[in-house]
This record gives sequence, structure tokens and C-alpha cells, in this order.
Amino acid sequence: MPTVSVGRDRLFTALGRSYTQEEFEDLCFSFGIELDDVTTEKAIISKEKHLEEEKPSADDEIIYKIEVPANRYDLLCLEGLAQALLVFNGKEKIPKYTVANISKASMLKMHVKKETSLIRPFVACAVLRGITFDEASYNSFIDLQDKLHQNICRKRTLVAIGTHDLDTLQGPFTYEALPPPEINFVPLKQAKNFRADELMEFYKSDLKLKKFLHIIENSSVYPVIYDRNRTVLSLPPIINSAHSAITLKTKNVFIECTATDLTKAKIVLNTMVTTFSTYCKRKFEVEPVEVISFDGKSSVYPDLSEYNMDVPLSYITGSIGVPLEVDEVTSLLKRMQLHAEKAGSGEAKIGVSVPPTRSDILHPCDVMEDVAIAYGYNNIPKRTLSSLKPLPLNQLSDLIRYEIAMNGFTEVLTWILCSKKENFEMLNRKDDKSTAVIIGNPRSSDFEVVRTSLMPGMLKTVGHNKDHPKPIKIYEVGDVVLLDEKKDVGASNRRLLGALYCGANSGFELIHSLVDRIMEVMGTPFVPVGDKSGYFIELSNEPEFLSGRQAKIIYKGGRIGIFGIVHPEVLFSI
Repeated sequence: MPTVSVGRDRLFTALGRSYTQEEFEDLCFSFGIELDDVTTEKAIISKEKHLEEEKPSADDEIIYKIEVPANRYDLLCLEGLAQALLVFNGKEKIPKYTVANISKASMLKMHVKKETSLIRPFVACAVLRGITFDEASYNSFIDLQDKLHQNICRKRTLVAIGTHDLDTLQGPFTYEALPPPEINFVPLKQAKNFRADELMEFYKSDLKLKKFLHIIENSSVYPVIYDRNRTVLSLPPIINSAHSAITLKTKNVFIECTATDLTKAKIVLNTMVTTFSTYCKRKFEVEPVEVISFDGKSSVYPDLSEYNMDVPLSYITGSIGVPLEVDEVTSLLKRMQLHAEKAGSGEAKIGVSVPPTRSDILHPCDVMEDVAIAYGYNNIPKRTLSSLKPLPLNQLSDLIRYEIAMNGFTEVLTWILCSKKENFEMLNRKDDKSTAVIIGNPRSSDFEVVRTSLMPGMLKTVGHNKDHPKPIKIYEVGDVVLLDEKKDVGASNRRLLGALYCGANSGFELIHSLVDRIMEVMGTPFVPVGDKSGYFIELSNEPEFLSGRQAKIIYKGGRIGIFGIVHPEVLFSI
């Protein structure tokens, strides 16, 4: 889940009131986000540089780290977050985003050359006119680009965003793909002119940019954007030109998104322009750009139109489990920035208009989720589904857990994967190649096989708690996996019970009494040897236990378990 860092005071100013930390946490929970951490700018810098954290002072800016859903790209900066919370609290209406009403002849144009299809075939553009930045909004503008690059842009592999001071450029623009030696420009934050191939070598030592070089460095051509005077705007997805760098004095911003995925490019462009059009002279208005492909096809971006969806009221109320009227549902959806009204005259339906900021709304289930969030998950009554019944095996396992806990044992949960050494050598056993399921290409030597016994995990638990007061009494009810040719997958799960006593004496009689108690509550009587109407015990000879101090449990002629004193060699190997 992405985490957005925002200044507390600036956020409260945008929201029009101050909150206590508890009040803000409640607001976040109600909206479906979470206040993850409260820190300061100094603390963040100290942590990044691995320095000793200084004591906070009263002058330090308080930073809220807020965790937002991964598909809510509109919440990745303070502006989008504040806008959403204001609408949610009913303090503002849903913004109406518009494209400036200008003719195609008056639009800026981006011409796409055929060679771009070899590397990054798509581009979408827009202009923010009359924008006013201060230091905080400028930093937020840059930060949103970084957040989008890490999130939906998949580290610039799918989309790369370029932002430019339009007043330093002259349209029309061209999007081309040229051999690296033919591209020359001064990159951002540099004073020297570089060829594109030289730039690749230069940035191999740059901690931030070197991780993006692989996207294009092995290509015979690099994407590049020029203006009418052949001034380079950017070398996507690596770096922008210093010539068109935006500053606090920038008034007109040209945004271009080059991409390998046009749908993602549209979402990213819409997110950028809708979020920061709030700072434009004509609020929430964006100037379009015409993109002309090499085959003559023309497209105008951004597309800020809303799309409509009809959702049955019965689907929403049935999924949430709360009876709601149409008016209640439409009111709740408006709090989540979705225009909604009753649709049709037959079955009750909700007509939903999805704005360009809500690219996460793809299906009626997304609408239903927003209704549930606005209604409040804590307000939904708890109920047990009539169709939800536990498996008999799980019911039995829970009953056994309860009975063993009543005997003073503590439950442990250990990994179902373990190493070959733990599964065999540690228990004085040899791998017969016909019992354990082997993991292909394991990431770690600690997880090479699926366990065939509960003993390794329980012994390791005791080994890691040697200083714990004695006696130690633990148990586990869990699955093991054994190879099984009769199964279509070649293996089968077995639910086993394991119990361990560690104290000043062997505890053999305690484990024996536990066996008797479990069999008693299972309704299985203790019978003489050879009698198949119940269970009995016989001497066994397993390598993980001391010889003569172990027994196997026989039920209906078959062995169902074993218990004994653990062999010293096994204990030494823990």
C-alpha cells in the first residue's frame, strides 16, 4: 500500500479545521485510509541517512504518513487527499473537470513519428494554463510524479511523465525515436551538453536514475521529444531537458506522458491535470493537446469525460447486508466523489457517473465498496452466513485444541516448510525419496521440503526458548504432506497432533496420560493388545526416540501415532 507524507498543518489548513490525532485517525478510518505514522522532517532525513535521531523541537514540522489504497492514484498527494476528504465531509461539492473550449486549429500539436513504435509508441499531452505555484505545491507536484512513477507507471516501464515550462518552448512538438549519437541536449540539473549515449554512461553512477537506464539503453533508437526549434524537451523515460525545467515562477505547464500502455498513460495524465488544475487561474479547467500519429490518426488529450454505469440497488444492499433506500445510496456515493441518481422506472437502479479522477471504478462491485465505506464498516451489523459451515476436520481440530489447552499446554504454530536436514537428519532419519515433497528451486535452504512430521518445528521452538522457565508444555495441530501416488497431485495432506513436554524429568507419563485423555474424549476405549475394538500401545523402535522408552499407538490394527523420550542426539542437533 502506498504511503503519502503530508505536512499536518498544511493538510489541516486545506481541510479548513484542525483535528486531534485521534479525531484524524477516526476520519481516515471512516474514509478507508489509515494514519500510518506521525513523524517530523528531521526524523525522516535522519532515518534516510542512518543518523542518530534528534529529539523533536516545537518548531519541527509534523509529518503525517497516510496509507492509501494502491488503486487510488488521486490520493497520492496532499491536494487529492484534501479534496477527497472535503467532499467526504460534505464541505465541498464534487469538482467538475472540464477541457478548455478551443478549436483544433488553436490547439498545441504533438506529431508522432513512425520510429517510436519500435520502443515507446504512445504519447498523451495536456497544458495547465495560468498555474500558480508556491514552494509547498511545487514540491507536491514533483512528489506526485515520483509516486505515480513508482505505482501505476511500474518504475517508468509503462509510463514516464515529463513536465515543462511551456513559455520556454514553441509548438508544434514532435515525438521521435533516433539513434543515440544524434540526440544532444543539456539534461536537468546539468550545465554540460551530452549525447544520449554519453548520458547513459554518465547516469550509471546516479543512485536515482541508474535503475531506469535498462528500459531503453539496449535499443538501437531512443525516444526524444522536440519543439518547433528542435529544442529537446525530454529523453523519456530517463530525464527532462534543463531548458524547459519548471520553477516556482512557471505559469504554463506542458505535460507529456510517453508510454508502452496507452490506457495507463491516459490515467496518469488525468491524475496529474485534475489534481493540480486546482491551482490554475480557471480552476479545474485543462487545455487539450492534439496528438497526430504518423498514419494521420488524430486524438485529443486529456479525456476528462465521465462514464456512466447502472448498478441495481438489490446488488448493493444484498452485498453489504444492509437495507438502504435509493436516496441513501446516492447520498453515500456523492460523499465518495461519484455522481449518482436513480435510473430507470422498473427495478430500482442507481445511475453512477464516474469522474476522471476515479480510474479505480471498473465494476459494480467497486461502486458497492464505496457505498460500504461511506456507510461505515463498523455500522454494518455482524451476521453469520447460513451457507458458511466449518469443515468437520476443522471442527474436530478445534475441539482437540481446546481439550489439550485445558491440560495446561500452549499452542504453537510452526512453518509447514523446513530444510531437508531438519526433516530427516535432525530426527536421525534417512531420506527414502518416497515420503517428502521437495520444493523446486527453493529461495532458501530453510525451506526445501514440506514437513512430514510436526517434531522439527516443535523442537526448534523449544531450542529458541531454552531460557524460558521450565517446564515447557507446547502442542501443535497442523498439516503435514506425504507423497501419495493415489492422488492426482501426487501428494496428500494429513492433519496431525503433536505435544511436547520439556522439564526436569522425562515427562513420559505426562505425554502418556495426554494420549489417554485425547482417546477418551474421542470415544475410543483402551483395550488389550490385539483387540480391534479400541486402541492399545506397543513397544516401538523409531530413531528419533530413546530405545525402550517409546511406544506406538495401535488402532484397529494400524499405527496411528507414537510417543517417547527424545533421543539425546536429536536434542544436540537442535
